[in-house]
Amino acid sequence: MLNSKRIALVAGLSVLMALGACSKPAEKAETASATAGATTATRLPFGALSDGTQVEMVELKNSKGVTARLITYGAAIQSLMVPDRDGKAADIVIGYDSIEGYEKTPNYTNVTVGRYANRIAKGKFTLDGKTYTLPINNAPNSLHGGTKGWDKNNWTIKDVKSGGDTSSVTFTLTSPDGDQGYPGKVVAEVTYSLNENNDLTVSYKATTDKPTVINMTNHGLFNLGGIPATRPATDAVLTIQSDAILPVDKSLIPTGKEMPVKGTPFDFTTPALVSERVTAKDPQIVIGNGGIDHNYIIRGGVTPTPKLAVTLEDKTSGRGMAISTTEPGIQMYTGNFLDGTVAGKGGQKLVKYQAIAFEAQRYPDSPNHPDFPTTRLDPGQTYTQTTVHHFYVVK
Repeated sequence: MLNSKRIALVAGLSVLMALGACSKPAEKAETASATAGATTATRLPFGALSDGTQVEMVELKNSKGVTARLITYGAAIQSLMVPDRDGKAADIVIGYDSIEGYEKTPNYTNVTVGRYANRIAKGKFTLDGKTYTLPINNAPNSLHGGTKGWDKNNWTIKDVKSGGDTSSVTFTLTSPDGDQGYPGKVVAEVTYSLNENNDLTVSYKATTDKPTVINMTNHGLFNLGGIPATRPATDAVLTIQSDAILPVDKSLIPTGKEMPVKGTPFDFTTPALVSERVTAKDPQIVIGNGGIDHNYIIRGGVTPTPKLAVTLEDKTSGRGMAISTTEPGIQMYTGNFLDGTVAGKGGQKLVKYQAIAFEAQRYPDSPNHPDFPTTRLDPGQTYTQTTVHHFYVVK
């Protein structure tokens, strides 16, 4: 395993490089890959939605064998190719081969989630004395922005940068006042950057014209063994920089208290095999449908630059992933509700434990918990969030 301090330093340096690249003046997006530089960005079509709307894809590629394919629908990661210890690349995210799967059988597969990632209790929150009502799409709660959250919108490509150490694409979406019950017109951006250090950085920005709440994330569903899957994603060793989780009630809403992980199946303060933990008879595991679907409180809280939060290693393939983030929480979800009714890439059924998500975010149901880190955004402010996925070979 890589030394945690080294991973944090590498990720921190990489995100500063990526942010520096994204701060250059906007340039006209290219429709073909540039030949100069070690990384490239290629803009391509990715089919059409049922109403005829065209969906585009941007492929980011570096010289180390990592390739990320990003689509405008849901501003999602459609594919993420990463080499194993022998240099053989495989896709490590579940999803669909064509746009039809994303439109007709959405499962939050690697999409950009907003306005509010995770659950809001009973679809209600109060802001400045006014109560707002949201769609109930995960009874009795509102989940991931409602029945038509940002993951079910076709975003616009704002900018593509190709060549040099880092290539990137920026997607943008305008969410009108009252969208899914949320106040304020919000303009959101998400930028995916890939560099020569095998860092896939996801950076978010949002502004509003009225007080509102914002909590964005990427719902990446990973299996480091490769897709189509031959082994559960839980067949991997995990470390989380967290000493406590937020326990939940039967509807998966945080109780408002913190629960120390020491002595529980949720303890990943030292490396542990995920598969040995998700089958425990702990009451919180049972609530999660026989798995983990909980927010980990990451050491350090909200930070101006990303700090190491998660390290996942697949010993069989030799693929490792270190996640660093500016956010105070990571929602870990072990695919507990994938029940085999939907087919993903290559026609493979999406089943329990086939993928794991680590959603960097503010805490679930924060608008209803004044003591949680705030998700409020006011006019004149800019919401920002940065999460880095660093890929490496396990020695």
